[in-house]
Amino acid sequence: MSVPVLVARPEVTYVGIRRPVTMTTFHLVADRLPDVLGWLDAHSLAPAGPPFFRYHVIDMERELLVEAGVPVDERLAHPDGDVTPGVLPAGTYAVTTHVGHPDELVQVTADLLAYGDGHGWVWDRRDTPQGDAWGCRLELLLTDPRVEPDMSRWETQLAFRLADPPSA
Repeated sequence: MSVPVLVARPEVTYVGIRRPVTMTTFHLVADRLPDVLGWLDAHSLAPAGPPFFRYHVIDMERELLVEAGVPVDERLAHPDGDVTPGVLPAGTYAVTTHVGHPDELVQVTADLLAYGDGHGWVWDRRDTPQGDAWGCRLELLLTDPRVEPDMSRWETQLAFRLADPPSA
């Protein structure tokens, strides 16, 4: 994990497919990224940034609500089948980049959260009966697996929104 930095990110429109999954069934949402990219192609739209996974609600012991998404320049007015429009909110994000196998992201995430807690960062999250609901928690997929098939060389950026700008 690189040392986390705070970054002001603008609002980003996107389209995605959201699914409830568990840690063992994560592929059910991950495998939908090609569907989102195919939808973009079918509608003559180009990605406006890297694909991502957005974690809406997290309960590692039970279920996660995760979305496979792709930024777009045009705002979709309404859902089209499984593909729904969304907006990643503007704000201050804690950002770190990891190069390595996706299985290592659980530890990288824990390290990012611990680093932020140690620096007094307040995450944009709240407790709900379903788990931790996040305002915006992202894994941005910076490596195209068609270009780099070696998963140990994949680059993933984590971007977690803060509730308020930190005081120092």
